[in-house]
Order: sequence, then structure tokens, then C-alpha cells
Amino acid sequence: MANHKSAIKRVRQNEKRNERNKTRRSKTKHLIKNVLQAIEEKKAEEAQNSLQKASTIISQNASKGAMHKRAASRKISGLAKKVHQLSASA
Repeated sequence: MANHKSAIKRVRQNEKRNERNKTRRSKTKHLIKNVLQAIEEKKAEEAQNSLQKASTIISQNASKGAMHKRAASRKISGLAKKVHQLSASA
């Protein structure tokens, strides 16, 4: 356990940030799942709307540091590719 005053404060800050980031990551997973579910059900319009919401939240998470910016970009790109394939096939 930390003994210095600054280290104790750092532990408190890390716990708060970890909790905040945990909720952000959880919300992101739910949004990604919604997009994939719409794609699976072949609902192009719903998938497009879900993708818009998901990409916004994923970008925000990357800017806040809850997720690495390249990981966020990779997730958005993969989802967009799947939605585009669905739209093209319909």
C-alpha cells in the first residue's frame, strides 16, 4: 500500500478513473452489440443509426483516454465496413 501522501491521492484518483472508464467501456460494448445485432437481422436503416451512435461514443472514449485511439479507429472502421456491406447487398 502507498505510504506517501501523493501516492495515496494517486491511488484514489486511479480508482475513480477506473470506475469511470469501466462504465464507458461497458456502454461501448452494448452499442457495438446493437450494431452487430441490426446487421445480423439485416436491418440496414437501424444498423446505420446504431453505427452513428456507436462511432460517436467510441470516438469520445478515445479522446477521454478510456480506449486507445487506434483501437477506437479500428472498431469504427470494422463496424462501418460491415454496415456498408449490408447496405450494398440490399
